[in-house]
Amino acid sequence: MGAQWKQKGREAAANAKGRIMTRISRELMVAARDGADPTMNPRLRMAVEAARKASMSRDTMERAIKKGAGLLDETVIFETVNYEGFTPHQVPVIVECLTDNRNRTAANIKGIFRKGQMGAVAWDFARLGAIEATHPERADADEAAIEAGAQDLEPGDEGATVFYTEPTDLDAVSKALAERGWQLSSARLIWKSKNPVALDDEGKRAEVEAFLEALDEDDDVQQLYVGLA
Repeated sequence: MGAQWKQKGREAAANAKGRIMTRISRELMVAARDGADPTMNPRLRMAVEAARKASMSRDTMERAIKKGAGLLDETVIFETVNYEGFTPHQVPVIVECLTDNRNRTAANIKGIFRKGQMGAVAWDFARLGAIEATHPERADADEAAIEAGAQDLEPGDEGATVFYTEPTDLDAVSKALAERGWQLSSARLIWKSKNPVALDDEGKRAEVEAFLEALDEDDDVQQLYVGLA
């Protein structure tokens, strides 16, 4: 679980669906700062794919892109802010936020961390590109990784494969996989734990899960990266 933490059943709940749409809208706006054309903007291209996968309406998607690119009268500026620390029982976590109000976000996140501990943990994570993809003909993933220039790979959810890259190679490897018939469901920069913590005690693990859920429910939290085995 040392890359991106996912709350159990999140996508099945109506309120969670709303949070997902909010996060995708913010990502579209931030990505569109570098240009409103997805063909020329790799980050926006993947945000658009995520929006389509989540069944976001075309009007909502286009409005978020135009707002982020400054093509509408209204202006909302989101910035990325990361927080680091430990959950209860010393599990390292990096909290990635997109916010239009640093003070509000800081107060909320620090309030949740009263049950944990804030502190530097990025040294225990690797900064990587991560591409989740499937192939309709079940092509050899190891061969695809070598040919596309990926560093490593591992099984993903629902039969997908996660390919890991150097941060600067994310877009090139994404394009190379697509050219080989792989269907990409996501491609983003992540933090991957180097030394995930194993928690066999069910009570302790439940405390960690509750802490992560509290973080995940905050509207400003975009992604959680957790060093939990």
